[in-house]
Order: sequence, then structure tokens, then C-alpha cells
Amino acid sequence: MDQLLFAVVLLAALGCSLIAGVFFAFSTFVMKALARLVVAEGIAAMQSINVVVVRSWFMAVFIGTAVICAVVLTYSLFRLDQPGAILLLGGSLLYLLGCFMVTIVFNVPRNDALASAEANDPNSVRLWSGYIAGWTAWNHVRTAAALAAAALFSIALVC
Repeated sequence: MDQLLFAVVLLAALGCSLIAGVFFAFSTFVMKALARLVVAEGIAAMQSINVVVVRSWFMAVFIGTAVICAVVLTYSLFRLDQPGAILLLGGSLLYLLGCFMVTIVFNVPRNDALASAEANDPNSVRLWSGYIAGWTAWNHVRTAAALAAAALFSIALVC
């Protein structure tokens, strides 16, 4: 593996690892803590998180890792006969489909629905319980996909 490819794959592995860690935190304790709050407080807290996250460094890492994975995916498709190419392809697809696309298709629409909810509206109780369950389930998928992608990229680095 040449030095440039090594650096790009290392960045992909690090980005996937960082994103997996953030999602792991949400899956294992953040969402559970929010679920323990009074509904109005939980909704308000998650609404605030969803506003802050899109203006944070998280988005640069999240989207930047997707761009890097797209580059690695393209590279691997043209070099499937080379050692580690299947690992690079798999890692890229895991992040792009299992993490990035899952976010766009499943988590963001839930965030958008929650953004328009009135925290003190009686209908918000049902919305909140469905949000917690569905959002967290898809977050588990994102966590596993990002972690598996990081593992495949890491293994490819030593091939």
C-alpha cells in the first residue's frame, strides 16, 4: 500500500472510529438518560442536541468520513485484484450505507419530526416514546456499521 493510500485509509479508520464512539455513547447512555427525564424536558434536550450537532465539528467528521469512504470505495472498485481491496470496499460500503445513509433515511426524519413538536403538547408523549425507541434502534445500526467499517479499514492497513 503506497503512502497516500495508507494515509487516506488511516483517516477513514479514524473517522469511522470517532463516529462509532459518538453513536455508541448515544446508544448506551445518552438516550437512556433522556428517556428518564420528564417528557417535555427530554424533548427539549434532544431538540437542543439536534440543533447544536449540525453546527459542530461532528458534522465535519461525519461528512468528511463519508467523502473519504467514497474515495476509498472508488479506488477499491478499480483494484479488486489487489490485497486488501475487498476490505476497503467492505469498510466503505458499511460506513456509506450502514452509517451515513441510515442517518439520512431513518434518523434525520425522526429528528425533523421532533423539531416541530411542542414539548408540552399532550401528543408529544406518544411521539417521544416512539422517537426514543426508533431513533435508538437505528442508532445501534449506525454504531455497528461504523465500528465494523473501522475494523475492516484497520485490517486493510496491515495487509
